[in-house]
Amino acid sequence: MDTFELRRVHVSDVTFGEKSSFSRGILTINADDVRSVVLQDRFIKSVDVQIARPGEEKRIVPIKDILEPRAKANGDPVFPGCGTEPDYIAGTGSTVVLDGVCVVTTGTMVNFQEGLVDMTGPGAEYSLFSGKINVALVIAPVDGLGKHEHERAVRLAGINVARYLGSLAVEAEYEPEIYPATSPFDFPELPKVVYVCQIIAQGLLHDNYIYGLNAQGCLPVLFRPTEFMDGAVVSGNCAAPCHKHTTYHHQNNPIVEDLYSEHGKTLNFAGVIVAPVRTAFADKERICRQIAKMAEMLGTDGVILSEDGGGNPEVDLMLTTRLLERSGIKTVIVTDEYAGSDGASAGLADVTPEADAVVTNGNGNQRVTLPPLSVIGDIRTVERITGGHAGGLHDDGSIDMEIAGIMGSTNELGAESLTTVLI
Repeated sequence: MDTFELRRVHVSDVTFGEKSSFSRGILTINADDVRSVVLQDRFIKSVDVQIARPGEEKRIVPIKDILEPRAKANGDPVFPGCGTEPDYIAGTGSTVVLDGVCVVTTGTMVNFQEGLVDMTGPGAEYSLFSGKINVALVIAPVDGLGKHEHERAVRLAGINVARYLGSLAVEAEYEPEIYPATSPFDFPELPKVVYVCQIIAQGLLHDNYIYGLNAQGCLPVLFRPTEFMDGAVVSGNCAAPCHKHTTYHHQNNPIVEDLYSEHGKTLNFAGVIVAPVRTAFADKERICRQIAKMAEMLGTDGVILSEDGGGNPEVDLMLTTRLLERSGIKTVIVTDEYAGSDGASAGLADVTPEADAVVTNGNGNQRVTLPPLSVIGDIRTVERITGGHAGGLHDDGSIDMEIAGIMGSTNELGAESLTTVLI
C-alpha cells in the first residue's frame, strides 16, 4: 500500500452567494444548490441552510450528527458504501479536507439523545465545534415518517452535503499531510501497539455504519488507521451527546493521530480493530474474544481501547481488558464518567481489577448554566435531550443542564480537554 495524503485546505469564512465555489480561503455556498442535494431524498420535506461562525450569538439544537467536508482527489466518493458502492478501500490515494468547516444536521428531533453547540459563552468552552464554521442543515422530514427512516434520511443528507462541499475545493491550494502505510511487521525492535475502537451497534437508533453496513451485523474488523479519515465509519448513533462519536470524530480520531505521530519512533502502530458493541452478553463474549484473538495473532504488546457511549458498553470495555491483560497484552482504557453532579457516584457501570490504566475525559453529569442565544433548530427540544430536564429552559432563553447535552464535551477519544480528579 502506498502512502495516504490528506490535502488540508484552510477555510477562513463561509458565505452565501450566487454560485457555490471555493476561492482564496472563502467557501461560497448557493443555498439552493445545497437544498437540491438534500431534497433528492423523497423522505425529506424541506431543509433550511444556515451558517454559524465562532463567536456569534447562536445556538444549534438538536444536533444529530456533525461531519467534516471531504472529497477524493480522483473523484471517488468519500464515505464509501453510504449511498454508493463500497468498491474501494478507504484511506488510500489523496483526500481533500475543508479544514475549519463542519456540516451539522439539525431540525426535527430524531431521538431524545441529541445535543447542542453554542458558538459563544460558557457552553462554547466544552466543544471543539464551537470553534468551527458550521453549515447547519435544518431538516424537516415528510409527515408520518418513522424514526429509523428519519435517521437514515438525516444521516445521508449530512453525508451528501459533506461530499458536495468537499468537491468544491478539489482544485484549491492545500497543505499536504502524508500518512505512511503501517504494518504489523514494521519496526520489529519497537513495541507493537494496536488501537481497539468501540462503535455502538445496539439497535434502537444506537448504531454506526462500516462501509455503509450497519455494524450490528459485524464481528470485529481490522482497519488500516487511515480508513477512518475517508469516512469508512459513519455515525448513525443517537447516544448521549457528550460522549457519542460523531462522524467528524471518526474522521479526526485523536488516538489514531497520536499513534501515527509516534509510529517508527517509540512504537509500531500495527493497526486498528473496530469493535461493535452489542447488547446481549452472548454477543459481547463473541465479539470481545475475537478482539483478543486478533490482537494475539498480530503479536500485540499493548492496546489502547476507547469506549463509545456509556453504561452497557462498559461491560465490553472491561471484558476486553480482562481478556487482553490475561493474554499478556498491556491495555489502557479511554472513557468518561457519569458520576453524578457532585461526583460522588460510581462513574462506570462495570469494573475489573485488570483495568489499572484508565484515562477519563470528564463527568457528563457536571452542571452548567447557558445564557440565552438565538437558535438554529428548535429550542423546545432542550428539555428533552440527554442532559436537559423539565423546567431547564427558562423564559429568557437561558438553560440549566448537564454537559451531557453538549456535543462531544466528554468525548471518549480525547478530543476535548476535560478529565476528573479524585478528591
